[in-house]
Amino acid sequence: MKLPPILLLLFPALLQAQEATTEITAFGAYRFGGTFEQEESEARYELKDSPSFGLILNIRHQDPTQWEIFYSQQQTEAEFIGATANDPEVDIDLHVLQLGGTYQFDGEVARPYLAFTLGGTHIRTSSAESNSDTFFSGSIGVGMKFLPTSRVGIRVEARAYGTLVSSSTDLFCSTGPDQNICAIRLEGKMLSQFETFAGITVRF
Repeated sequence: MKLPPILLLLFPALLQAQEATTEITAFGAYRFGGTFEQEESEARYELKDSPSFGLILNIRHQDPTQWEIFYSQQQTEAEFIGATANDPEVDIDLHVLQLGGTYQFDGEVARPYLAFTLGGTHIRTSSAESNSDTFFSGSIGVGMKFLPTSRVGIRVEARAYGTLVSSSTDLFCSTGPDQNICAIRLEGKMLSQFETFAGITVRF
């Protein structure tokens, strides 16, 4: 059946009106690094490298930029490095929620981009006697979007995180066989981490 001439004339305009303006990416990642230093001491907690996962929502602002809402979660352990041989470990969860944007460079199937976001990182430990807290944080990423179709693609990225840890926070509490370490007061500084991830992007 042939389409009416008016529909043939409107078809390109309809396709343009339906062009994707929103992207959702679900990703799996691996995060590296992170050290909390104890105030006025050489003792410190070091975060173990571990997997992480998250979601990213991008909404078109104007070419070539997008708004971005970024969420990531990491479950890991913080190992206390101190003077004793039996150093305790604390289970720790990090939840990152940040807002920002991306700048996309030219490309049809492969499209490189830069990302920048600001927000907060919530840090929670497994000990009932320790405190959870939320700190100001930011991240910078560089990556590539592979878009073989107009609706589904792949996103790969390397992202660096910086979290400003308050010196007034008593975050960790842990018990070891030779010592009790509770209410560790942290020195105010930057907690730095690095993450690489790959995810599936759906566009609509």
